[in-house]
Amino acid sequence: MKHIPVNPAALPTPSGYSHGTLAGNTLHLGGQTALDADMKIVPGGIVEQFRQAFGNVLTTLREAGGLPEDLVSVTIYLTDIPDYQAHGKEIGRVWRELAGPVYPAMAGIGCTALWQPEAMIEILGVAVIPEERLVRPSQ
Repeated sequence: MKHIPVNPAALPTPSGYSHGTLAGNTLHLGGQTALDADMKIVPGGIVEQFRQAFGNVLTTLREAGGLPEDLVSVTIYLTDIPDYQAHGKEIGRVWRELAGPVYPAMAGIGCTALWQPEAMIEILGVAVIPEERLVRPSQ
């Protein structure tokens, strides 16, 4: 089985990585921080960074024909777990706005730093996309 990179034009052009890798109908979604189109981390705190990072994950998912309900696993890396917990209700509202009431297996992991020093969150995931919706990007 050939692995196919998934790199939406709407996201920053990757260098040395892929935003996603399609293996069969399983899409492995690379870690996304809150980078915007200008390659800057969005300001405003954890809720805004969650919105941008999760939106970036969903952009890659949609590029391959996936929908939020196709997510089977999400891992969230956080530089400040108490801050995330303090804003949990707001983050939950953002999740439901972007993905609906779909909750895959999840893990939240605390870490001391992420790739961009101002990043507070990085999200990665795995999705299984039904064949009838699957879009295999041309290479």
